[in-house]
Amino acid sequence: MNRTRFAPSPTGPLHLGHAFAALTAAKLADPGQFLLRIEDIDQSRCRPEYEALIAEDLHWLGLDWPLPVMRQSDRLPAYQAALDRLGELGLTYPCQCRRADIRAALSAPQEGAEPVIGPDGPVYPGTCRHRHVLDAGPDDAIRLNMARALDHLATDGIAFDDENIAPGIPHHLSAEQMISGIGDVVLARRGMGTSYHLSVVVDDAAQGITLVTRGKDLLDSTYIHVLLQRLLDLPVPRYHHHRLIRDDQGKRLAKRDDARALRLYREGGMSAAEIRHSLGF
Repeated sequence: MNRTRFAPSPTGPLHLGHAFAALTAAKLADPGQFLLRIEDIDQSRCRPEYEALIAEDLHWLGLDWPLPVMRQSDRLPAYQAALDRLGELGLTYPCQCRRADIRAALSAPQEGAEPVIGPDGPVYPGTCRHRHVLDAGPDDAIRLNMARALDHLATDGIAFDDENIAPGIPHHLSAEQMISGIGDVVLARRGMGTSYHLSVVVDDAAQGITLVTRGKDLLDSTYIHVLLQRLLDLPVPRYHHHRLIRDDQGKRLAKRDDARALRLYREGGMSAAEIRHSLGF
């Protein structure tokens, strides 16, 4: 039996894309267990009213989950423990670069080469890679040294299977592709103590998630997550990256698309059964 989760951030109302993701996770859990997790590490943007609306919308769709709900804001010690372990292995370093610094470094003449774009945007040029994690200050982010991490695992690359996208054919990146195409990702953002990549890996393991379901836009991030799972000796779940819900112009829905918010469909008299049917359930 599968254990799945839906992990929204309470930074705005849920839209049709969220409904599809939640319904997919619940369907693939049956007859196992579907969990709700609140990703609220960015306290500057998260709001309690949005968290309440998330629960209201999901219940309206016919979904239920066990209590209490895990919240990332309660789990900073667990993320710090994971960071400490990676630091003790010599795999992390502090970074004081801001986005403008990175853009400036990447815009320097390099024989006309364009910056490589990875899962988190432009691949970091390694400006702070010489620094030691013990010298980290309160305004530093913490990055993973990708080359050292791969050397530590003595691996020639990272691979995983996806149950929905090319099932049975491993998705694989060589060590060189991991270094050049993903690079030294941030594991703890300044002022937050963690990042999406670190927290999702630690939380999935803590909740015993056996099947991770999420949009195919996060497929490339899964290489990072499998790498972290192996570095931290955590179980590697199975993965199912599903299609994205788009508007009439083919644009992916986002929280700023308030006209697509579930609460507005609900307030307009549309039934949950109609929403489910429109999404293919």
